[in-house]
Amino acid sequence: MGKINTVLLVVNPISGAIDKAELIEEIKLKAVQNAVSLILFSTTGENDKLKLEKLIAEKDPCRIVVAGGDGTIKLVAEALGNKKTPIGIIPAGSSNGLSYNLHLPATLEEQITTAFNGEVIDMDIISINGDYCLHMSDFGVNAELISRYEKSRIRGKLGYLLQTLPTLVTSDYPFKFTIEANGRTFETEGILLAIANASSYGTGAKVNPKGKINDGVFEILIYKEFDFIEILKTLRNEVDPDPEVVEVITATEAKITCDPAVAFQIDGEYLGRKNSIEVTILPKKTRIVAPIRHL
Repeated sequence: MGKINTVLLVVNPISGAIDKAELIEEIKLKAVQNAVSLILFSTTGENDKLKLEKLIAEKDPCRIVVAGGDGTIKLVAEALGNKKTPIGIIPAGSSNGLSYNLHLPATLEEQITTAFNGEVIDMDIISINGDYCLHMSDFGVNAELISRYEKSRIRGKLGYLLQTLPTLVTSDYPFKFTIEANGRTFETEGILLAIANASSYGTGAKVNPKGKINDGVFEILIYKEFDFIEILKTLRNEVDPDPEVVEVITATEAKITCDPAVAFQIDGEYLGRKNSIEVTILPKKTRIVAPIRHL
């Protein structure tokens, strides 16, 4: 484990379905095996960012291991500010999109090993109206679907599937967008407009095949129409989407407006309806621990 001697473990005790007590014991054992000091921080939903900032400043950990979902990873990245402390991930949340894009292993034992001993890589973050986006955000039918899913009792992929048809039936698409990027301003419409830092949604749908989390740019994906065949190809991770159906814009900054306001989500969290967002890439903003084979 090299020079690492202090690890901060950040646990979201209520996210996902994994038994956090068992997980914590497994991580404690790994810390003992690696002869490192382990500090435990459990989120409560009350002033977590401020508490984490203070703890990081006091303890100056060599690595932070997050046991939670995208929201907890985002919390840690924001609390770190400009510090480059590597973040290892144990995917234990209700939304684990970044973990999927990092190709983290399936078993808990391998995930813990990766979090402690994996390869440290620089990772871009997207700033959207000042909020961090780790892998994927969007306007339109997917955000509407997430809104419905959050209100339902059935979780997982089945929960999403059960809400898909009602969302498509009631959605008021196509939505109208004005995009300012790369010195151009143009108007377009579609059923979904995504801002992508990575290649895939947490569900496995590969909507941005060329997307990388460390290339210094983001992609704007405009799904112009509802095409069932194209959607199937996306879900199966087949060929690149048809440019007649999906338009792709690569940028480092953009402003997107819509009138009327359209449903919007970041990393699987529904944020209501938005009229306007300003988007900026933050190159190499944070450091993430990935499987050595990843990049």
